[in-house]
Amino acid sequence: MQALALVADEAGRLTLAAVNAAAEAGGLTPGLPLAEARALLPGLVTVPHEPQADARAIAALAAWCARYTPWAAPCSTAEGEGRGAGGGAGLLLDVSGCCHLFGGERALLEDLQARLTRFGYSARLGMADTLGAAWAMARYATSAAHPCVVVLPGRQRAALASLPPASLRLPAGTVELMDRLGLRRLEDLYPLSAAVLTPRFGALAVHRLAQALGQEAESLSPRQAPAAHLTRQIFAEPVSDPDDLARATTLLLEHLCRELARAGRGARQLELTAYRSDGSLQRLTLGTSRPSRDARHLRRLFTEKLPRLDAGFGIEVMTLGATLTAPLAAQQMELRREDDAAGAAAGAQDIPELVDRLDSRLGSGSVRAPRLRESHLPERAFALTPAGRDDAAPGKANDDWQRTPHPKLRPLRLLTRPEPVEALSLLPDYPPAQFRWRRVLHQVVRAEGPERLLGEWWRSDPEEGEIPERDYFRVEDSDGRRYWLFRSEGHWFLHGLFG
Repeated sequence: MQALALVADEAGRLTLAAVNAAAEAGGLTPGLPLAEARALLPGLVTVPHEPQADARAIAALAAWCARYTPWAAPCSTAEGEGRGAGGGAGLLLDVSGCCHLFGGERALLEDLQARLTRFGYSARLGMADTLGAAWAMARYATSAAHPCVVVLPGRQRAALASLPPASLRLPAGTVELMDRLGLRRLEDLYPLSAAVLTPRFGALAVHRLAQALGQEAESLSPRQAPAAHLTRQIFAEPVSDPDDLARATTLLLEHLCRELARAGRGARQLELTAYRSDGSLQRLTLGTSRPSRDARHLRRLFTEKLPRLDAGFGIEVMTLGATLTAPLAAQQMELRREDDAAGAAAGAQDIPELVDRLDSRLGSGSVRAPRLRESHLPERAFALTPAGRDDAAPGKANDDWQRTPHPKLRPLRLLTRPEPVEALSLLPDYPPAQFRWRRVLHQVVRAEGPERLLGEWWRSDPEEGEIPERDYFRVEDSDGRRYWLFRSEGHWFLHGLFG
């Protein structure tokens, strides 16, 4: 293996950001000046360090590690979390309650380490009751011969005793000061109280030691919030056959729907994640117009999306999570003849299921429906939103509808924008006696109005609020057709057509 190092520019000074095993065997370490490194290893190959590319790679790896637990996140490499002998990038996984799925704690670590090695990574893994102890064990208590270490519950104090203070994720200056004072092992810090440590090494040293020993809590924030309801299917061998993937999806849906039924919830958004054997993953997401735990309906939606799933060299694990749920009470069956009950149930479900199927084929949010808005101006009184995705509080839409004029006073069809017409009225404030629209003359035989609408002066945007007043009339022509016209600043416009 050829010696390789990543080089970073630190304030105009070229230093080593990372080295491979061959360079480390030649005496090189991260932080060493490049000139000194070349003197030690003349044949050293260097590549510019790209921190953003590293961040993307570690984020992708953290997403893949969700095959073991939904609580996975990149490990911070901020200042104060020693990069020297302890290494740089890392991952944090909270595997509480997950180890039994892989045969125990050590089996999970060995499986993870073997897969990372196959992907080309050199990985060291540690598991303990606390995040700080696991971090320290992985970086300072492992070796090439023993890359995995498991600390038994409650034994972190003894396991950490022989490790150096750098294993507490302390700044380099604090570690150097401890070394000068002869505090070279964590057990040297155990007898010292916080009153002794804080004035000399700062509150961070006390805080980190307490976290590692479990005396203070330390939380882990995952890359994304885990689904409240999640099911998992682990395959004995990687699978790629579409029929096998469809059967696995069916099993996941049935299990998830039973779990949702016990919780009294329905899924509004589902995410199917496939973890491939090459270390990558693929996701399929679908939404429903209404809360649902009908496995048959959800399976039909996924059937249209599964062909987009690229299995690659095989899928090892599939998970299905309900990333968004809503309350869904149990439905009471009606006491009627079977054929009538079936017809009524089908009619009640046809529209939501049709919306879901169209959304699945055309894309989320493609099917839209009008929703009322708080505005008395006709063109602003509604908005097209995804069908069935009413985010308003319960009853709000009904309240808004009651505050608007009666539906019979509004046209069935509203033009995209008011169209000018030529109108003739007997007196200035009277409704039109006749009007010409699109070169057709209409004689008015009946009219109602006026209804005056003013601009919405309270709006923050002056262009939206400063609208001239309008006088609306509902008119009927000699052919029985009804129109909605308004007069504004001496001009007439047609705004809508009644059914």
